Amino acid sequence: MRLFVTGGAGYIGSVVAAKLLQAGHDVTVFDNLSTGHRELVPKAARFIQGDLLDRAAVQAAVGAGFDAVLHFAAKSLVGESAQKPSLYFGENVGGAVNLVDAMREAQVPSIVFSSTAAVYGEPEVVPIPEDAPPRPVNAYGASKLAIDQLLSFSGAAHGLKAVSLRYFNVGGAFGYQGERHTIETHVIPRILTAAQQDESFDVYGTDYPTPDGTAVRDYVHVADLADAHLLALLDMAERGTIGQHRIYNLGNGEGFSVRQVLEVARQVTQKAIPANERPRRAGDPVRLVASSEKVRRELGWNPERSDLASIISDAWSFMTKGRA
Repeated sequence: MRLFVTGGAGYIGSVVAAKLLQAGHDVTVFDNLSTGHRELVPKAARFIQGDLLDRAAVQAAVGAGFDAVLHFAAKSLVGESAQKPSLYFGENVGGAVNLVDAMREAQVPSIVFSSTAAVYGEPEVVPIPEDAPPRPVNAYGASKLAIDQLLSFSGAAHGLKAVSLRYFNVGGAFGYQGERHTIETHVIPRILTAAQQDESFDVYGTDYPTPDGTAVRDYVHVADLADAHLLALLDMAERGTIGQHRIYNLGNGEGFSVRQVLEVARQVTQKAIPANERPRRAGDPVRLVASSEKVRRELGWNPERSDLASIISDAWSFMTKGRA
């Protein structure tokens, strides 16, 4: 298939692009490089530097003719979204509108969208099922939910086939592709940075109602996550119903506590990584874990590297050696 990958110079998008190429697909990456890195784009992929807010550029790029789109490009810092909600709605939703319009004009039938479990906000049921009511508590999650809704309405209006994949924390690395964020907010790379620099790590909240007192979160290996995108793409090509929008959560189903992550990081790095116990941060939920029963059942997704040791080992190898 001829595939158009937005945000393919970013962490997850670049890994998916590499996996698509390995599977024999023709890949074009579209990225404005505002947070992505040109060197992460696989060498066998075509690259177009462009911005989704540039309507003419998007129309020209998509108009070249593609079988499907995989959409990763987005602003994604939760804290920043709280301070700049208009930026997140303007860029994330505005860019998606331009992309969907260009797809309609070029008659591109399918899209796999990188959504987020942040659309659920504070869940009532954990692990979170796909039918949990979406109640985002920040502009980032709300902007992603708006795009999910755009895809549903676009399916009803002009037959767009869409799959949204919602996930929490992604970790690990795939070859020379790993996390390289200018502003790093994710737990695993922050712990590994502390290990690399022989510093301590701040643990926020040690009195949660969990087995070890620290908050529990979902972690999925980036290579397993990429496999889910390929399965969704192939499923739409083989049996996807025109106008149907399907939503799947991607998670490990169990969750890992901050102390568990820290302990495995100590074992992997052979570093002490002292912990500084800090008070809870306002708004931090006790446990956020996404159920993956539906995607396993319907798409046959079977994550193979989403245990903590594999995730952290690959991330550490990338950080210290430049590749997993």
